[in-house]
Amino acid sequence: MTKIKVIIPAYNEAESIPLVIKDIPSTVDEVIVISNNSTDDTEINAKNAGATVLTENNRGYGYACLKGMTYIASQNEAPDIIVFLDGDYSDYPEELTKIVTPILNDNIDFVIGARVKRLREKGSMTGPQIFGNWLATSLMTILFKAKFSDLGPFRAIKYDKLLQLNMEDKTYGWTVEMQLKALRQKLNYTEVPVNYRNRIGVSKVSGTVKGAIFAGVKILGWIFKYSFKK
Repeated sequence: MTKIKVIIPAYNEAESIPLVIKDIPSTVDEVIVISNNSTDDTEINAKNAGATVLTENNRGYGYACLKGMTYIASQNEAPDIIVFLDGDYSDYPEELTKIVTPILNDNIDFVIGARVKRLREKGSMTGPQIFGNWLATSLMTILFKAKFSDLGPFRAIKYDKLLQLNMEDKTYGWTVEMQLKALRQKLNYTEVPVNYRNRIGVSKVSGTVKGAIFAGVKILGWIFKYSFKK
């Protein structure tokens, strides 16, 4: 039986995190919520909803994801698939089944949940987010002949391939690093269109000018770093 674990970084998502966990399909073996220095009831609400809860005091999306990976690596039995999912309820967790299907049925290594326009709720992505996604994926197409249309955080990857990527980014560059390294290592990948709605609460990245700028710099930094890497 395929063993699937879900990693959810969460910073002050007390209201949304129980809804996210509740909608994750029962086929998932374990839901791991990493509280990224939350100051609200994120941790207790996640525990009450049935998740394994870890704490990562270093603020940063990548820090939280790496904490989840370290925890999984310490377990006796390795999973087959890791799914990454945000804790703000903007994604539809029940679509996890759709995201892992190409891995299960077609032996795909890596799947991105693409937030296509026709499936996005109005206002769910800001102008800077839409432009940033377009710019980053366009550059990857030009520089690496990639076929990505999104940097969507809802994604699934075979566990052994994830370890092979040797992920390192601690903050906003995590998603693009994964995609660039997948290209570099010639993993086979695909995108699956997913629904996307307005998040609960205020985004810690796109909701602030500082966050949006920092994320943009990190993403472009990774792309240009890999464009000059032999």
